[in-house]
Amino acid sequence: MKKIVGLFFLIVAIVAAITAWKIFGPGVKQPQDNFFYIRTGSVYGNVVSDLVDQKIIKSKKWFNFIAKALKYKIIKPGKYEIKKEMSLFNLVRVLKNGRQTPVNLVIIKFRTKEEFAHRIGKEFETDSLQMINFLNNNDSLRHYGLDTNTWTCAIIPDTYTYFWNSTPTRIFDKLYLSSQKFWTEQKIQKIKDENLNPTEAYILASIIEEETNSKNDKGNIASVYINRINKGMPLQADPTIKFAMKDFNLKRIYDKYLKVQSPYNTYANPGLPPGPICTPSVETLNAVINAPKTDYIYFVADSDLNGGSVFTSSYNEHKKYARLYQQALNTQDSIRKARQSN
Repeated sequence: MKKIVGLFFLIVAIVAAITAWKIFGPGVKQPQDNFFYIRTGSVYGNVVSDLVDQKIIKSKKWFNFIAKALKYKIIKPGKYEIKKEMSLFNLVRVLKNGRQTPVNLVIIKFRTKEEFAHRIGKEFETDSLQMINFLNNNDSLRHYGLDTNTWTCAIIPDTYTYFWNSTPTRIFDKLYLSSQKFWTEQKIQKIKDENLNPTEAYILASIIEEETNSKNDKGNIASVYINRINKGMPLQADPTIKFAMKDFNLKRIYDKYLKVQSPYNTYANPGLPPGPICTPSVETLNAVINAPKTDYIYFVADSDLNGGSVFTSSYNEHKKYARLYQQALNTQDSIRKARQSN
């Protein structure tokens, strides 16, 4: 009798050990990208099937057992990290509690809706088409005081944290609120003294962002454009031609390009274009906000080809420096062609 009792307890102990191992042991396989995604609208059956199909769990049996014990019924969509040697118990608990892994959206520079929407589609559940539709809808943007041309003004380059299942509206809300915090009363007053509002200052900064990488030149370039605006002169900003032609690899702007039919052609149309041509950096925005008072009307890239610019208030001087720059470019092209032929 004692042997039977002993055997019984041994069997119970073995079953308990196996059960404990199945529940608390490393029963989950880490996927290649370390994450499991639950889409909006999924039900419990979808979650279990996806876990099996992606080979994160071997079968439904033990997952269902633990899910029932933990009362996992309400499905919370999101992006969930699957850790190495994770147990089924911890997996169910993470999904039940909705412990999503945040998505960091790092914004440096975007030029077009398509670029921005493509990035959103890669990082979030919402696809690029949904984001494009949002950005192309003036009814969506009117709430922010923006339109399909000025939507970029809501974006201050930075790192933003979201949940993977954030909708286009939630994504844009956070961007907009951040931009509102950027524009303090002091900054607004500074640009008001230059006859600009935040939208106009942002558009101007976007042009300067594409115009130069030189930190030392950004303020002076801002002053040139502000002076031109105040004098009623056309901006004649080459980056707007690239934007109008949707060709951002152009090295030189020839006269034939200046005839492009577009509201973004600042050679043909007076004043600022209808919207930004990229998302400018905070550094460039501050260069516009704190633009120095100058009498500069013209600038051209330095013939040293060092990335700097030469500023003047005289058209004759400007033409001289422009000729030197063109000669430098021609020499550079000749050297490049000679090397390619050898």
